[in-house]
Amino acid sequence: MEEFLSPISKAVIAHREVLPEGTLGKQITVHKKSGDLPDLRKVKFALIGVKENRNDVNYMGGEVSFDSVRKAFYALYPGNWIHNMVDLGDIEKGETVSDTYFATTTVITALLKKNVIPLILGDSQDVVFAQYRAYDTFGKMVNLVNIDSKFDLGDAEQPINSKSYVGKIIIEKPYNLFNYSALGYQSFFNAPQEISLMEKLYFDAYRLGEITADITIAEPILRDADIISMDATAIKSSEIGYKSNSSPNGFDGREICAIARYAGLSNKVSSFGVYELMGIGDTKSAAMLMGQVLWYFIEGVNFRAKDDDFDNEKKFTSYKVPIDDEVLTFKKSNLTGRWWIELPFINTVDNKLKSRTLLPCTYGDYLGATNQEIPERWYKARRKNEV
Repeated sequence: MEEFLSPISKAVIAHREVLPEGTLGKQITVHKKSGDLPDLRKVKFALIGVKENRNDVNYMGGEVSFDSVRKAFYALYPGNWIHNMVDLGDIEKGETVSDTYFATTTVITALLKKNVIPLILGDSQDVVFAQYRAYDTFGKMVNLVNIDSKFDLGDAEQPINSKSYVGKIIIEKPYNLFNYSALGYQSFFNAPQEISLMEKLYFDAYRLGEITADITIAEPILRDADIISMDATAIKSSEIGYKSNSSPNGFDGREICAIARYAGLSNKVSSFGVYELMGIGDTKSAAMLMGQVLWYFIEGVNFRAKDDDFDNEKKFTSYKVPIDDEVLTFKKSNLTGRWWIELPFINTVDNKLKSRTLLPCTYGDYLGATNQEIPERWYKARRKNEV
């Protein structure tokens, strides 16, 4: 891992020195000298930048820098946190994009094996492919949630780029992807055939208006995720105003921070990436918002509650709801009030999902079931299992 990481810039080190005591910059252990990585023992988070942008569909050359995001993040004060963090610096561009992917996968895999959550800063979002491939060695199916205005399915038969990496994830071996969820998509940015494909594959897709009307809809989706990818251009341009984003519609600052906190609160999320950051240093407010997104994710992790021990009957309340020929079993945590729905059909099938028998849901899903409405995500999980 050490050979793939370069230290943070001298400008960031200098900025760190003049920060007030108590800020994150004063508390985070940083990679300042080549070959001298911070000790990862007793560490929960590791910030890394991936300076790859050659497969960006808008690539026009130019170098990538995350200095502005680091400076903004370092200037924040921590909450009442119990976990430590390091900044491992950046993964530079390899001789080829595949070399960068290899380095990224290697670093993330090493961190995951140490139970350290990688916080990834990236430009071109195709790097999510390398983030996903880091899970190959763990022998389990994973869920990917993409906070984005586009599905990024693309044409999997064509070379990978920042708008087609999900297609590559779906078709390339080893097959580790159980579910893909898109939060905040906007119909006019997605071809009808991609919307149709999402439905055929029984993936979850939530339009921007659905999420902004009720932000809590996002919580069970994020609770069930292993990998989070956030496209910075999913945020409306008026909120951040940098050249890579020209869309007047998108999440606002409060909404994107709430989503990041939900992601952190999930007991399953083990890597978190923010992408499409090219040019973000041109606007201080954009860099600060990205720093706050990281802050809220870390805040969520620090307040995780172990509320999914369903072997202990005393820790949850069960509700059975008959619908047609089915009897749906809902479980509510007595600690947090969060809800799950049981997937009993998975136990009868010889596949890699035998341990995944409970699907996060909302109280609204339970109320809908009492009105004889089968939750859509339960139905999709069943259909996916039968295919």
